[in-house]
Amino acid sequence: MPESAAKLATKPVTTAVAIRRLVAPDLGDYKALRDTMLAAHPEAFTSDAATERLRTPDSYLARIGADQASAAHAGQFTLGAWHGTRLVGALGCERDPRVKVRHIAHLIGMMVVADARRAGVGRALLDACIASARAAGSIEMLTLSVTAGNSAAQRLYEGAGFSRYASLPRAIRVGAEYHAKEQWVLML
Repeated sequence: MPESAAKLATKPVTTAVAIRRLVAPDLGDYKALRDTMLAAHPEAFTSDAATERLRTPDSYLARIGADQASAAHAGQFTLGAWHGTRLVGALGCERDPRVKVRHIAHLIGMMVVADARRAGVGRALLDACIASARAAGSIEMLTLSVTAGNSAAQRLYEGAGFSRYASLPRAIRVGAEYHAKEQWVLML
């Protein structure tokens, strides 16, 4: 098992985590977390584990805001929740570079490892992401999608001020099973 993947399978998180933007040296840990979460929760993500497993860590440079194109516009970043040297969660913010929709950013890829859930990690990531989006300037609203029936995530987003505005039935298919995705928005 690679060292970064081994970090995902350690003792439960019972102390505070540090939230910070991911940088290029974090990409191995981010990829290990993402690959693990996609495989464990296929209904929660639009991306599929088999395809994403083939990507290199460097292919996520744009997602963390570390490539030339994303660096050109504020509001493209991924935050990580660190318990010591272990990445236990992540949440991304993407912003379209087109002028007419630059006032909207999209939260993507909320991930928290099983032994860090119900310890405030998701809320800390969400709060930090909202604050970072506000600080990016000219972002007026945040959107996100969540799989219908994920009541824990729905409570988290509602508690942060998001409201549901739509639902897309059969948004994703995992094997023969379809899942709806709910669309949520927060006005900043």
